[in-house]
Amino acid sequence: MNIWEMAQKQLDDVAEYMNLEPWIHRKLRECRKALIVSIPVRMGDGRVEVYEGYRVQHNTTRGPGKGGIRYHPDVTLDEVKALAMWMTWKCAIVNLPYGGAKGGIKCNPKEMSSEEIERLTRRYTSEIINFIGPEQDIPAPDVYTNPTIMAWIMDTYSVDRGHAVPGVVTGKPVELGGSWGRNEATGRGVYFSVLNALKYLGMYPEGTHVTVQGFGNAGSIAARLLYEEGCKIIAVSDSKGGIYNSSGIEINELMRLKKKTGSVINYKEGDRITNEELLTLPTDVLLPAALENQITENNAEKIKAKIIAEAANGPTTPEADKILEDNKVLIIPDIIANAGGVTVSYFEWVQALQAFFWSEREVNLKLRDKMEKSFWEVIKVRDEKKVGMRTAAYILGVGRVAQATRLRGLYP
Repeated sequence: MNIWEMAQKQLDDVAEYMNLEPWIHRKLRECRKALIVSIPVRMGDGRVEVYEGYRVQHNTTRGPGKGGIRYHPDVTLDEVKALAMWMTWKCAIVNLPYGGAKGGIKCNPKEMSSEEIERLTRRYTSEIINFIGPEQDIPAPDVYTNPTIMAWIMDTYSVDRGHAVPGVVTGKPVELGGSWGRNEATGRGVYFSVLNALKYLGMYPEGTHVTVQGFGNAGSIAARLLYEEGCKIIAVSDSKGGIYNSSGIEINELMRLKKKTGSVINYKEGDRITNEELLTLPTDVLLPAALENQITENNAEKIKAKIIAEAANGPTTPEADKILEDNKVLIIPDIIANAGGVTVSYFEWVQALQAFFWSEREVNLKLRDKMEKSFWEVIKVRDEKKVGMRTAAYILGVGRVAQATRLRGLYP
C-alpha cells in the first residue's frame, strides 16, 4: 500500500463507519486537480537539469486550497495527493475556511546551491502561477523549504501580477508580511497537543519521558517547549542517527550542537542509537517528527509509549494503528498534532489580507485556543463513539467537509 492508497483507506474506513452518502464518499476520495510540471534549471556549472514538480488541490469546498511545498528526492505525485487529502481533514478539524492542497519538487536541495534553488523555485512558481493565489490556493513551507523560498514565490507571483501580493503564500519573512510565531507554529502546536493529552490521562509534564524521532523544525521546537515545561527528553534522532540518555538530554545544548555540526549524533552525553531503536524505547511520549510510514505492523507491538503525537505527516500505517489502539496507546493523529502550522498560516493570510498585524503573544494565544478546542472536540467524539483518536478526528473533519458538500451540492 503506497501513501495515497493509505490515505484513501483511512477515508474509506471512516466513510463506512459514518454511513457517508456514496456520492460524497466518491467525490472526497479523489483530488479535484493535480498539476505536473517540468522545471528546467540552469545549474552553476552551466548544464541544464530538468526536475519534476507537482501541485495538487484535493478539495476546495470549504475555501481555497492550503498546503506546503516540499523539496525532496523521494517526492511523488501519490505522496503529494495523500498530503493534500490530509490537509483537507486537518483544516476542517481546526475549523479553518480552507480546503487541502500540497506541492513538491523531486530534487535534492542538499546538493544544490542557493542560486540553483532560487532558479528552481522561480521557474516552478511560473509554471504553477495560474494554479495558485490568495483566493485560490496558498502554498507554505514544508520539508526542506523555508521563509526565503516563500519570499521567492511571492516575488515571482507579484512581478507577474504587477503589484505586491503578500497573501499568495504563508511562512514568509516577517518583513514581507509574514506572521510572528509562524516558524515555531508546527512544533508549538505539537506541544499544546501533548499537554492536552497529558491532562486527559491525568499525567503531569514534570518528569514525563519524551522521545523525538526527527529533530528538524517541528521536532526540535516541540522538544524545547516540552523540556521547558519540565518534561525529560531522553532520546532524539535525525536522518544520521540518534542519541539516548535515560537521565535526560539538555535540549538547548543539543540545538546549538545540531546547528553547528548538522546532526544530533555528535552529542557526547548519551549513547548512539538508530531511528528504529528510538521508536521502541520505554517512554511516556513518542513524537514521530520525521517522514511517513515509520510505525508499521512490524514494530507497533514493540512500542512502549503511552502517547504518540504525530508531528510528521502519515508516520503510522493503518495496520499499526489497530495494534496501538488495542494496546491502549493514545495516538494524537497528525491531522490534529501538527495542525499548528496551518493554523498560524491562516492567521498570516488573514493579517496579509487586512494589512493589520498581530504581536507574537497574540498569535501564540490564538494558536493555543484553536489547538485546545480541536483536541477536546476530537476527545468528545472518541468518548461518545467509543472509537480510536484517528477515527474520531476523521469523523469530525470528514463530517465537516461532507456537510459543506451537501450544502453546496453537485454542479451542474
